[in-house]
Formats: sequence, C-alpha cells, structure tokens
Amino acid sequence: MNVELRHLRALAAIGDEGTVTGAAATLRVSQPALSRTLDQMERRLGTRLVERTTRHLALTEAGQRLWEHAHRILRQLDDALAEAASGGPGPLRVGFAWSVLGRHTVPLLSAWREAHPDTPVRVRRCDDPEGALRRGEVDVAFLRTGSAPYGPDPTARAELAALDLYTEPRVAAVPDSGPLAGRSTVRLDDLTGRPVVLCATAATTGAELWPGAGHGRAPRTFEVPGVDEWLTTIATGEAVGVTSEGTAESHPHPRIRYLPLVDAPPVTVRLVWPREPVHPATHTFRDFTARLPLSPAPSSDVDGPRDRDHHAVPPQPQPQPTRGRQRGRPTTHSARHSNH
Repeated sequence: MNVELRHLRALAAIGDEGTVTGAAATLRVSQPALSRTLDQMERRLGTRLVERTTRHLALTEAGQRLWEHAHRILRQLDDALAEAASGGPGPLRVGFAWSVLGRHTVPLLSAWREAHPDTPVRVRRCDDPEGALRRGEVDVAFLRTGSAPYGPDPTARAELAALDLYTEPRVAAVPDSGPLAGRSTVRLDDLTGRPVVLCATAATTGAELWPGAGHGRAPRTFEVPGVDEWLTTIATGEAVGVTSEGTAESHPHPRIRYLPLVDAPPVTVRLVWPREPVHPATHTFRDFTARLPLSPAPSSDVDGPRDRDHHAVPPQPQPQPTRGRQRGRPTTHSARHSNH
C-alpha cells in the first residue's frame, strides 16, 4: 500500500474545499491531475474516499476518517520540520470555542507565562475544537459539555483524554430592553414563550433543555451560524439565548443582560488533549491547569465583567477543593466539543 504525501494533501484539500476545482486551485495543480491523484489513492487503498457526481461531492465515511488523519499527519510533519529548523518545539496551541475559561483565562495564561517563559501559549478560536484536536491543528482544547440528556456524552472518541476542571452555571441572555431585563434571575419557563436563538457551533443548548420538550412545552428555536450573529439577534430583541456564564465574561454586550438561570443543569468545563500528544508540554500544561483554583463566579456577579482583580495567580498554586466535587482527575475518554 504505497500512499504518498501528495495523496494525503490531495484528500485534505478536497475535504476542505468541498470541490475538486477549489482543491486544485489551493494546491496549484490542474483539475485532471488532482482527479488522477485521488483515483490512484482510492485504487491503492481499495476503497472509495469521495462520492462524486456532476453536481455533488462528499467524503465517504472512510474518506472522512482519513481526511482527519491526513490533516494530523501533515500538521505533525510541518511541526517536526519547523522544530528541526528552529532547534526546539513551537508554541503550545490552545483551542477554544467561545469563552476559553471565562474570568479564569487571563490569570491562567499569565501564570503559565511566568512559570514557563520558554513555552509560549497561542490561543486559537475554533468552531470545532475537538475536530481541531483530531486534525492536529491545536495541542489542547478547552471544551464545555452538558449533562445528559442536555448535552453530548464526552466519551465517544478513545483517542482523546479529558480532565474535568469545574462546572459552570447556565445563564439566560436577554435584550436589555425586554421584559426580562429587570429580573435578577430567571427560570426555563420564563423563556418558553419567547424564541430562543441557538448557535450552530454550540452543543450544550437545545430544545431538550426544557423538561416539557416532549409535550410541546419547549420554546421555538432557530439557529444562527456564529457568536456575532447570536449576540446581534438577542441584542435586537428578536430572541433570547441560553449559554454558560463564561460567555458573560468573554462577550459582554451593551444591549444584552446575562441573568442566572436557576433551574437549568450546569455545563462541565474540560481540558482535552490527544492521548498521544505531539507537543512535549501537553502534560505539563494539563497538570498546571489542574492545580489552579478554578470555580464559577458568584451567582450575583454574572451580568458582564466587573472590576475584578486580574493579577496573575502564583506560578505554582496549591490544590484547592472545588464546590462539593472532586477536580483534577483525568479520564481516558474523548470529549465532544461544546461552545457555550
């Protein structure tokens, strides 16, 4: 089975672009040449990787898996070459979706920089942090996952390991001119009569969050593609939203209030990394994060950032208990991504 790097690059580009035309332009080769490369790869593997018609192109199940592996292999090769040229590993790449660790983000990164000045961290926002991990685009990622049946089971992919950091309360995002803006807290039933906007990159909020969803008591929901659209939809009064409290810290908005949602289950904030890490500082970063005293904000301090002390935490903090639960216990599970 003689598969070459050019075959992997061809499949990676086709999967990324969604068309042979776009992939050929990205790779700067002709369409016929790219098609021949793909055909040759499929013959050598003995399986179809791409379903092609005159109007449609899609990766098969085998093609989707190999597309992810191809990205990771090519990324690891690029990293190895860069490390050889520079004489050391590059920055530790940390992926996140919406809000990293909320109010803990700056203290964590500042403390890491002080304790490990020779290993810089580069944060990267990803619509799909778990996918970015599998493709080798980031080295570790912070994810948020919901409790069943309100969120995905984070144990589906054995190639990823996860460390539970803390649980984070959910909040309602409401327009400041709406009838709920004057409340100090809200309940799920308070949102039932209003449209609820969902973000396409989120995995912890859906109609199933409402206990009466199976009996017609869930609100009407609709989806927007990203965080900017989600915020704008709420700010203009078209809908309300449900998110975790870290969003209030990372995405304050002058026309939106974030109110504690007192009867919704919390989300779990996790650090996730490949079980076979590429970056040598992966486990050091995991252990460093596990030692930090992370906890959710007080319920009275949800509606956007206040004048908090953002000085760096000591570089080698001692373990501290979290609210009524044990932290810092790694699991050899995978974690599906969750954004807010």
